[in-house]
Amino acid sequence: MSPAVRNTCKPWLLLSPTLGAYLFLLVIPTAFVLVYSLWLGSATGMATRDWTLQNWNSLLGDPFYWAILWQTLRIALQATIVCALLGYPVAYFLVRSRIRNKSLLILMLLLPFWISYIIRTLSWINILGAQGVLNSVLMGLGVIDAPLQMLYNEAAVILGLVHYLLPFMILNIYVVLEGVDRNVEDSAASLGARPWRVFVEVTLPLSLPGLAAGALLCFVLGAGTYVTPMILGGPQNAMFAQLIYDTIIVQLDWPMGAALSILLLVLLTAIVAIYNRYVGLGQVYKSLAA
Repeated sequence: MSPAVRNTCKPWLLLSPTLGAYLFLLVIPTAFVLVYSLWLGSATGMATRDWTLQNWNSLLGDPFYWAILWQTLRIALQATIVCALLGYPVAYFLVRSRIRNKSLLILMLLLPFWISYIIRTLSWINILGAQGVLNSVLMGLGVIDAPLQMLYNEAAVILGLVHYLLPFMILNIYVVLEGVDRNVEDSAASLGARPWRVFVEVTLPLSLPGLAAGALLCFVLGAGTYVTPMILGGPQNAMFAQLIYDTIIVQLDWPMGAALSILLLVLLTAIVAIYNRYVGLGQVYKSLAA
């Protein structure tokens, strides 16, 4: 083998494990799901291999699915905004804190990952339920006479999503803020800029890649979850992933569930592509790598 051919093949050989994993764990399974969406479901749950676009015609032509899809994106966006508003001050405090055991604070931030996501979500029932802690305290203090309905609504779903997604937002912002050169901020301050102006014109713009990465991660994870709306939401707060779950597990309509899954995947991929076009994920990755 000539040196030129060897140099050409070497990068592909080095990438072959990653490309193989990408092929067998993502491309091929997605292709199977796409094929499955072109079959017909039956009352017994067994799909018939009759090639048809009936599932896609029903999906694209029914306003019900589009309403659930829009509601999913709206709830995920609201949860992402709340995570950004809550997560940035926490990340900023972690970076600027002069506590000697700062690693302990980071460990406390990671503690929720040690507990099952389902258990963390179920815990809100004991807090917000009719017999939960919050209602018991308010009734004990005489603030209310009857329990408040704080579960099975959109606010409870957003609260559960924020509880789930907030650590991701904080960690992404923290990594970027930790890499901001303090000399740049000191230079701005030495030129007469007040602390708030240093933050607005120096610190905040330099930390935007971390905020952008956290926002994208929170939005995608929030739009793809089904546990939170299933446990904390009501029928009127259903999200698209929950609809996929019900279609496959409850209705046993695997082909229709496959079509729903492909639609959600394509939509989230398009959102990531648009995000990359206007925000620039390359800059985000560089900032996180730094």
